[in-house]
Amino acid sequence: MAYDVKITGGILVDGTGQPRYGGDIGIKNGQIVALGQAPDSAHRVIQADGAIVTPGFVDIHTHYDGQISWDKDLMPSSIHGVTTAILGSCGVGFAPCRPSDHERLIQLMEGVEDIPGSALAEGLTWDWESFPEYMDALDKLPHSIDFSLQMTHDPLRVYVMGERAVHNQAATAEDIAQMRALLRQGLEAGAIGFSTGRSDNHRSASGEHTPAAEARPEELSGIVKAFEGLNRGVVQAVSDFDMPYGDAEFEREFDLLERMATAAGRPLSISLMQRDQSPDQWRWIMQRAEAAEAKGLTVRLQVGARAIGVLLGLETTFHPFMGFPSYKAISQLPLAERVAQMRNPETKARMLTEKSEPVAGDGSSIPPLADLLLAQIETWGMRMFTLGSEPNYEPHLGESIDMKARQRGESVLSGLYDALLEDQGQALIYFPLYNYTEGNLNNVYTMLSHPQALPGLGDGGAHVGTICDASFSTFLLSHWARDRQGEKFSLEEVIKKQCHDTARFIGLNDRGTLALGQKADLNIIDFQRLRLHPPRLIADLPAGGKRLMQYASGYLATLVSGQVISENGELTGNYPGRLVRLQ
Repeated sequence: MAYDVKITGGILVDGTGQPRYGGDIGIKNGQIVALGQAPDSAHRVIQADGAIVTPGFVDIHTHYDGQISWDKDLMPSSIHGVTTAILGSCGVGFAPCRPSDHERLIQLMEGVEDIPGSALAEGLTWDWESFPEYMDALDKLPHSIDFSLQMTHDPLRVYVMGERAVHNQAATAEDIAQMRALLRQGLEAGAIGFSTGRSDNHRSASGEHTPAAEARPEELSGIVKAFEGLNRGVVQAVSDFDMPYGDAEFEREFDLLERMATAAGRPLSISLMQRDQSPDQWRWIMQRAEAAEAKGLTVRLQVGARAIGVLLGLETTFHPFMGFPSYKAISQLPLAERVAQMRNPETKARMLTEKSEPVAGDGSSIPPLADLLLAQIETWGMRMFTLGSEPNYEPHLGESIDMKARQRGESVLSGLYDALLEDQGQALIYFPLYNYTEGNLNNVYTMLSHPQALPGLGDGGAHVGTICDASFSTFLLSHWARDRQGEKFSLEEVIKKQCHDTARFIGLNDRGTLALGQKADLNIIDFQRLRLHPPRLIADLPAGGKRLMQYASGYLATLVSGQVISENGELTGNYPGRLVRLQ
């Protein structure tokens, strides 16, 4: 037979963890039909010429819930090898939703996930009310990559409880029954699971707690009984584990999540990271996850590929000087004019003598960070680094802006001021908040090595003015399988984690490996040339909103269902991506 596409001369890393091998791939009707040898002709031949060929990456933690209704490209994920994205993380989303609650859910997403409310208000089509209608509306639209949806707790609670859906209001038995019925409706329509958010850091744009932040055990366990009789679906939760109050609070919170997973009878994934306020908590989480697994539960730990950090810049959501009177006086000027004024020595001298006025909030999931930075600037300055043209996400503390300023006999604020003006004011300062207590990624290695760990927490589509971690998949390959000095993983291990393990956990068995009959979602990568470019702010959101975008070199081609959606880091204009329903 003639193939639609044939890939020749590649080094196949098949996603199973087995050693790589040379061979060809034949693709027909969106599936792999020849592997190792593909002797027949093809309508298109792609010469890999020694590049690695991998399954497409499956990203289990994104927040494209709003963006997907207006954006068919789904960048940055689609240019970082992701071919399937899982939406509906952390309990926030846009369905079900009555017209009267549109603004409420927009404010919630704006605050929790740092997505401009004006962009959401203009971009969301709102041609749905129920969750199945939301699925159908998205399924009609073209997209570059496949996606699946989790049903989210916050909009579900608002839909059922209305004005009573505040974080400290208990759901009645009738409320719980209605939420359970609606979740069942979504699952039967093909949703892949249910997510909830229990973090105090997550607030709406007006500073309110999320509706489900302190949902009681009986509510969570009652809702997820919707999974009864269905042999599919997962549950996802993000929690602070009542950090940093102590062991008893931690145990009580983990008990609650374990009880929810038991009631659902389905796999549970939770976020795992190291927080300075409770630096050993991540080890407790791993121990409890191991104990839960020993009792017969399936628990997976979502781990970021690097530190969970933020980017500071003159045009990002915040920076240390945004509350200073002299900066506020020029903050509305175009960037070039602001930079020119800030380069005036008198302006700098005056600003460094000022005190910041309180900043109401930063619009992200990290509360008033500008205020926090200034209150502890001598401490945090040791963890701030100029990202530069060759981003280094595991910098040595000796390279910090604070240390460099001290060497020049200057204050850390003076060093930060100058760093913000580099690259005509487009420079970004990297501030790793979590996973960097010891000034390296050794603990992340331990997390990723855990047998219950899955790569996640990239947050594609969220924190658009503070974070650009949808590039996690590229970093996982380039840093952890190639560049890192110290403990790292084999390429085969990394590909298995990012492809097979993520796909199988979600319940997608038709992708994630290079095997006959598997969906032809593939990456062709010049592994030695693979590198991340520095993030840049671009203004491509509705209503002129800005977001951070990060490109990469080394992706020769990405295929979804056998169609090339990206070549040499640029989208091709092919849109084979579809909503993937679990049935």
